[in-house]
Amino acid sequence: MASGTLTTPEVTEKENTGTGDGFAGRVILFNCECHTYDDVIKLLCNAVPAMTPSRAFELAWTIDNTGQAEVFSGPMTVCNEVAASLNAGGLRVQVQ
Repeated sequence: MASGTLTTPEVTEKENTGTGDGFAGRVILFNCECHTYDDVIKLLCNAVPAMTPSRAFELAWTIDNTGQAEVFSGPMTVCNEVAASLNAGGLRVQVQ
């Protein structure tokens, strides 16, 4: 190391401490016998950002055959909005 003045290194990585409201979450939708595939597809397309009818059908089939499926993952604030919208349509959801 040469003698002289030292320079402060440039920060190239920033550490995330997990604080703030940017927590990631996921929305789980559970099967029920009171809604048709069409009902679930319509609710998913209206509630989940960028949801397509074909993807909504795949999720509805998975939910019908396995009992549940993850229908959205992302920022917790959006997860809560998606879950509230699906719940308002009478679907059973959980945010994790």
